[in-house]
Amino acid sequence: MQRYTGREMWDVDECQSPRMGSVILGVDGGASNTVCVCIPAAMPFNDPLPVLSRTVAGCSNHNSVGEERARETLDRVMTQALLKARRRRSNVCAVCLAVAGVNHPLDQQRMLDWLRELFPSHVKLFVENDAVAALASGTMGKLHGCVLIAGTGTIAYGFTSDGREARAAGAGPVLGDWGSGYGIAAQALTAVVRAYDGRGPETDLTNNILDFLGLASPDELIGWTYEDQSWARIADLLPVVVQSAEGGDEVANKILHNSVGELASSVKAVVQRLELGGDDGKYPFPLVMVGKVLEANNRWDIGKEVIDCVTKNYSGAYPIHPKVEPAVGAALLAWNAIARELDGDIQTVQ
Repeated sequence: MQRYTGREMWDVDECQSPRMGSVILGVDGGASNTVCVCIPAAMPFNDPLPVLSRTVAGCSNHNSVGEERARETLDRVMTQALLKARRRRSNVCAVCLAVAGVNHPLDQQRMLDWLRELFPSHVKLFVENDAVAALASGTMGKLHGCVLIAGTGTIAYGFTSDGREARAAGAGPVLGDWGSGYGIAAQALTAVVRAYDGRGPETDLTNNILDFLGLASPDELIGWTYEDQSWARIADLLPVVVQSAEGGDEVANKILHNSVGELASSVKAVVQRLELGGDDGKYPFPLVMVGKVLEANNRWDIGKEVIDCVTKNYSGAYPIHPKVEPAVGAALLAWNAIARELDGDIQTVQ
């Protein structure tokens, strides 16, 4: 996908495409769920954006559920979005899939080949990592700056104004997505087991997690953990860890403090490689924050702690909490990429 680096879409005068009735599909596929939105290709530039339909399905990360199941999920969510919008595949002019697990050009090409089997030849197809759509959701389609996703998994991804890109983390739980919802919850489960067998300190996490899961003893955690090892299921324990930390538990607080350091280091690695902050770290750039881990709680605000940590070195970073979801960001990426074809009067300044 071509990287457009000029003024944001909202700066363009309102206009209509001659292809009235055409639509764009934007898909955000994460480790927990998959969201598809259908927007008109002939968009007036209004706020909020006109979303014709929105559908949700399960995980579409092929590294988590396998390629066949991931494709079934993606096909289903796109089909349902078109049905709700009362459109057919022939009405689609562009599709952007932004999916977790797309980490290599070969991943992109396999997905593009599969999409080509689903849609007519006139449809423009784009495949990106889900982090790209998350960034676009905060910058309304402009790919510049850095995004930090911290949900079930985590990744930091960045772009420069001349199209260079870099990423950090995002390799999945086995290779250490520490700082993610899964990583935090997995460390909490480990802490409970260690406390139970005498290898670690006592922690309120034990009773809090057992109560949350309806279990009687830490012994039962082994069976619960391995009967279904889906990443999202483990990550659902995140609120229990935060609650325990806010209640003063030292073990839980240590886990969250470590997660802040891990997330901040991912952002710093991307910013440093791309020199987004300039030579002195003061050059301004957007830092888009996405994911349930980064949402504020009563006393613990991991997102704010990460921002404070990053801005100690890169004071030019200014946080953005998107007003639209990443699926809309994916749709905006597709819209921006085909804007000139849709209407000769629309120009994306490069």
